[in-house]
Amino acid sequence: MTLSRKQFLSLIGAAAMVRPGTVNAQAPATIMSRIKYATLGAPDLDAVEQAYTKWLGHTVVERSTVSQRMANSWGTPKMAGRPFVLMRPMTGEDVMIRAVETDALPGYKAMTTLGWNAFEIIVNDPDDLHRRLMEGSPFEHIGGPANLGGGSTIRAAQYIGPAGEVLYFNSETGDREKSNLPLPGEDVGRTNIVILASKDLDETMPIYRAAFGLGQGFVMPTSNKLVAEAQELEDGAMFRLGFITLRERGNAIHFDEYTDGSAPRPATDGMLPQACAMVSFNVDNLDAVDADFVAEPITEYGGMRSAVFKGPAGELVELIEADR
Repeated sequence: MTLSRKQFLSLIGAAAMVRPGTVNAQAPATIMSRIKYATLGAPDLDAVEQAYTKWLGHTVVERSTVSQRMANSWGTPKMAGRPFVLMRPMTGEDVMIRAVETDALPGYKAMTTLGWNAFEIIVNDPDDLHRRLMEGSPFEHIGGPANLGGGSTIRAAQYIGPAGEVLYFNSETGDREKSNLPLPGEDVGRTNIVILASKDLDETMPIYRAAFGLGQGFVMPTSNKLVAEAQELEDGAMFRLGFITLRERGNAIHFDEYTDGSAPRPATDGMLPQACAMVSFNVDNLDAVDADFVAEPITEYGGMRSAVFKGPAGELVELIEADR
């Protein structure tokens, strides 16, 4: 059966009802609990800060520079000394957007390279947010607001931000207490889903399942208008999309399969790439992670251990140890 992308996404709520590990009884205990930071590589850091604080209601909770230890931990030693801002959503939650100054990627075009391609943020009313963003904001509208299809009560709008990042603003318009989307709390809440583009889901998804004891998830063929347009493919071009939930409600990894020869996003040697550069997740125990870290764990997050591995699509995945 072939589904449209909207029909596929309408299944996400149902999929989130299945807790990781229930599909395969032999799977190890899930050790990845939630998304912690969504990191942007920003050629213009001031533009990102102004956009997120003015238009999305975020608050800057820290301004600093990347330490050499942290830069080495990321596998990007030349990021040492680069300024960053850490921004908290208006809900006050500690799931934050981190924007770090990095070199611009000449000719960069969203949704055409492998790696982290989009961050999804829960909102209260995507239609109201859309109206406000269209009144002079620096966010470029590329899709929606629209319900996901198939009778879904989930509604979303899509934009490109000032660093070239793709943002999906999602909302449950039905019974929010029964929904598996998190409650927004305010007009704009936290990052709850991250989207990874891979050339082969049959390679990528098992790596995540094995490393973190995640559930099987699912994969389906679908059309994807936004990606097809970005890659200048014919209307109705087909892709495979995958979805795996994390342990805590409203946290998931969404996988897009790019089969047009897309390569990992380039970056200046030793630096973070532009746009959606890295995702940080909380895990229970770094020692239980089945992955090769780019460097030994460090303790830069208030004494909590953290480490990074590079995934099969070239994506940077930061793991922060936290007992949740």
